[in-house]
Amino acid sequence: MATSYDYAPLFRSSVGFDRVFNLLENAQRARSVSDWPPYDIVKAGDDNYRISIAVAGFGQDELDITFQSNLLTVTGKKQETSADGYLHRGIASRPFEHRFELADHVRVNGADLHNGLLSIDLVREIPEALKPRKIAIQSAPALTSAAPAQIEAQKAA
Repeated sequence: MATSYDYAPLFRSSVGFDRVFNLLENAQRARSVSDWPPYDIVKAGDDNYRISIAVAGFGQDELDITFQSNLLTVTGKKQETSADGYLHRGIASRPFEHRFELADHVRVNGADLHNGLLSIDLVREIPEALKPRKIAIQSAPALTSAAPAQIEAQKAA
């Protein structure tokens, strides 16, 4: 049983959260995307992440990684090979595409293909302007109790 949520009340009382609402709505939609090949997402540190995808049988030239506007796309497409000589073909070689929505300020640091695992390293780099900063508190000088200033005005005739 699928449950759908209406985010309209949140849209009326919040500003600048459009991307979050879009992510929630996209996650609710029934997607026909398979989870093949299997993958892991690991938090490797406070600001470091790693996505590992099991791509056994795929070569480096058969894989493509694209990062654009907070969307990381990993695609794989095997070269066509003839089925001659196979008695059983159990190693999957079908094309695939995985999409990962990345948070703001997360960028791809590198990728490595080793022993059939494609590892993509991600790092979150928050700009200096957005990092918390300490604000100095200054004390105001004591007010002197002088006579209030008089405003001179012309007398009405």
